[in-house]
Amino acid sequence: MTFFIILTILPILFFIKPKLSLIVQVFSSLTLFIYSVILLMSGKTITGTFFHSNIPFLNFSFNLDALCLFFVMIISTLSFAVSIYSLNYIFDEDYHHKRLFSFIYTSFIASLIFVVSSANAFSFVIFWELMSTLSFFLVIYDYKKDENRSGGFIYIFMTHLGTAFIVSAFVLMYLKTGSFEFSHWCHVSLDPTTKFLVFLFVLIGFGTKAGMFPLHVWLPHAHPVAPSNVSALMSGVMIKTAIYMFVRFYLYFFDSIPWWYGFIVLILGSLSALFGVMYALAQHDLKKLLAYHSIENIGIILLGLGSSMLFYSYNYKILAAFALLAALFHTYNHAIFKGLLFMGAGSILLRTHTKDMEQYGGLIKLMPWTSLFFIIGSISISALPPFNGFVSEWLTYQSLLLSNKIDLNIIHVFVPLFASMLALTGAFAAACFVKVIGVSFLGKSKSKSAAKSKEVGKYMLYSMGFLALMCAIFGLFPNIVIYFVSPITHLLFNIPIQEYASSHVFIVSTPNYSFGHISPIGLLLASFFLGATVYLFIKKFANTKTRMCSTWGCGQKNITPRSQYSASGFSQPIRKVFAFFYNPEEKVYKVENKKKYFFPKLEYKAHSSDSVEKIYDLLTKAFMKTSYFIYKKVENNSTHMYILYILIAVISLLFYSIKGN
Repeated sequence: MTFFIILTILPILFFIKPKLSLIVQVFSSLTLFIYSVILLMSGKTITGTFFHSNIPFLNFSFNLDALCLFFVMIISTLSFAVSIYSLNYIFDEDYHHKRLFSFIYTSFIASLIFVVSSANAFSFVIFWELMSTLSFFLVIYDYKKDENRSGGFIYIFMTHLGTAFIVSAFVLMYLKTGSFEFSHWCHVSLDPTTKFLVFLFVLIGFGTKAGMFPLHVWLPHAHPVAPSNVSALMSGVMIKTAIYMFVRFYLYFFDSIPWWYGFIVLILGSLSALFGVMYALAQHDLKKLLAYHSIENIGIILLGLGSSMLFYSYNYKILAAFALLAALFHTYNHAIFKGLLFMGAGSILLRTHTKDMEQYGGLIKLMPWTSLFFIIGSISISALPPFNGFVSEWLTYQSLLLSNKIDLNIIHVFVPLFASMLALTGAFAAACFVKVIGVSFLGKSKSKSAAKSKEVGKYMLYSMGFLALMCAIFGLFPNIVIYFVSPITHLLFNIPIQEYASSHVFIVSTPNYSFGHISPIGLLLASFFLGATVYLFIKKFANTKTRMCSTWGCGQKNITPRSQYSASGFSQPIRKVFAFFYNPEEKVYKVENKKKYFFPKLEYKAHSSDSVEKIYDLLTKAFMKTSYFIYKKVENNSTHMYILYILIAVISLLFYSIKGN
């Protein structure tokens, strides 16, 4: 345990030398990953106490069981890649106060690890608050910009709102068990009212951190303004700490759950997935688009988790383990491809100095390696073979379809609907990244900064290449992750899932093999042979004479960047069809023209507003108005009223003390 703690905090000690601190973080993350894999595969659980306090209950105890180690692996994987990336990103962009950034950055990674390894409520809340506060400072690191401060304040408000519900859930668990130790909460039996309150508080508290609909409002504001390496960590692993606690509470702490707990999670998961991807499709800010995709993928994870809870409530433990495999597989996958995409966005931002896709174009020729890695991440997040996103979403589909095993009419009606919404989410995600790749990387450069772009530093390329390689490995050899998840399903359900979902080294199957199975390697080979056959057929029988001619553009000879599709133009038909959802605002502005006798130039702008944000704005205004009204009534500068307040307080305390005696 001491070795684990030293590895976690070691990079912080070198913050005086920022580059050395990042290098130590790279080796620390790699060592933690190897250490976690060894412990996970050995089936060992390590417990210990780091600090004993004289204050009751305030002990910093840790528990490295299978569930904790799996999330430590995810954190270590992404922090390893992002720290390599940061060796170029921080110094190429000439960050101010590099020592401060290094200290906050390495402390943030340490807090993530301590959150998932905490074994009691007190240490968990302390590290949870530390994680939230450090990430807030990273979001507002460039505090001179208004959007950074605004995004940071929205984030810190929402995260503390969530913390209030988390603490409430912990207090309820303490009142029923008399302990704050997580080991004493394992399979605890609660009365129905208390169990529902804990379920609800956990759902709201951790759902806020996860970015679950409709508690997602901080993501589109915080992720775009944070440094891109921080965005990769926040989206890739920080929001997954909430998934960790969902699994810990609903499938480990509770001895049993009603079926409708899982059904509620399924509803919220399907809404999060569809809502996130539809708003992502309307964005032209690249990092904001990726932030909305985080909401989408959290929804997909919740679909797997909700299915697992549904099967668990009916004691179908094999199916519950299979559905949990889908959720945890996608949790790992999302950390990899979303980290890759945010790092790719950071590379583009570093060279073009803008997040607006309307200013990109032609980057595939100027930044070929960055473009290649971003395209791999795009294929992965779109759930297309042969990359990792395809396998985990296929498992999620299967877990939803397997719900026909449950003899309940409402499940038979609605769960296929959730599966359809997941299919629609995949189609919108593919369309969204067709837009991103087409507008950003193809065609001609639409701005001078994009035209002057060049490839980023080698460490940034190495880190993105590493994650792109992992997308391919987990996509072609998904059994690797299945073996990582199997100790967790054994811990929770006493079911080693690799015996049911991995009948062959190259095949992934459902627990009922005849129901569904897939071989990613087989799909790749089939695609290769089909493509080779078509190529040879064309080569043999088609006219292969090459002709060079200018690009056709509706009869226009000299194609300009203004003739190309824009991000707004690509999504306009969908915005028109779903106008009730997007609330689109389209305006044409007159741009000042210095030429006196010519018509002014016109500029078109389209903006889609988040309907949920409008509700939050109305609630915030009502709260502020009510608070101000109460304040004016109470704070009226009258000495007589202040004396009356004191008198009422004294009488109340006397009455309370007499009643107590």
